[in-house]
Amino acid sequence: MTTFTSLMNYKNFTDAFSKINDFPLPGLKAQLLAAPSDRRDKILSIKELVKSPKKAAVLIYCYPKSDIMHLSLIRRTNYMGVHSGQISFPGGKPEPQDKKLEITALRECNEELGVRILNDNLVSLTPIYIPPSNFLVNPYLTFDNFYPNFKLDKREVADHIQLPLFKLLELEIEKRFLDEGPQKGVEVPCFYYKNNLIWGATAMILSEFKIFLTSISSN
Repeated sequence: MTTFTSLMNYKNFTDAFSKINDFPLPGLKAQLLAAPSDRRDKILSIKELVKSPKKAAVLIYCYPKSDIMHLSLIRRTNYMGVHSGQISFPGGKPEPQDKKLEITALRECNEELGVRILNDNLVSLTPIYIPPSNFLVNPYLTFDNFYPNFKLDKREVADHIQLPLFKLLELEIEKRFLDEGPQKGVEVPCFYYKNNLIWGATAMILSEFKIFLTSISSN
């Protein structure tokens, strides 16, 4: 076992999570490490954006699988939209009944992965602006102490990618050419895991989470 593997078992993860409020978020600087070059100039500060973007929330949902902590990513089904077929976190736009964005993230995870999360230990990461769709996305982090009984919504989810956290810590940002979608042939920074090219906002959120996870787990 590698150091990262043992570091990311359930006990060590929860021990690190208990200290999470003692560490500052890496923020936009960490996100930009995985930002496509054409987006960097378009990503404005939150204060400049509050009046214009649409709101959304995503969930970094962590859980033990054979005692090793994983997180869930989904590949969206094909549809008429800029994020068709892309890899993302469970998430989406708020519904009228959502009293706050945390509820949006939990509801979307339930709808897309079939997992109802009952705990209230959500942590907010740095909001991220997505220029192509004009969304300001709030990422939230939470975990369970058991392996969930996933029931995927096949209308929205084409594939479920379970990424071990130790593998995230080992992955490096690299550049690859997109092989499908409206930006086919464009070179983008990404994480590459089991033939899955993870780029855009999802990679940017993962970049911050990876650096944050490294900080809290090494202290």
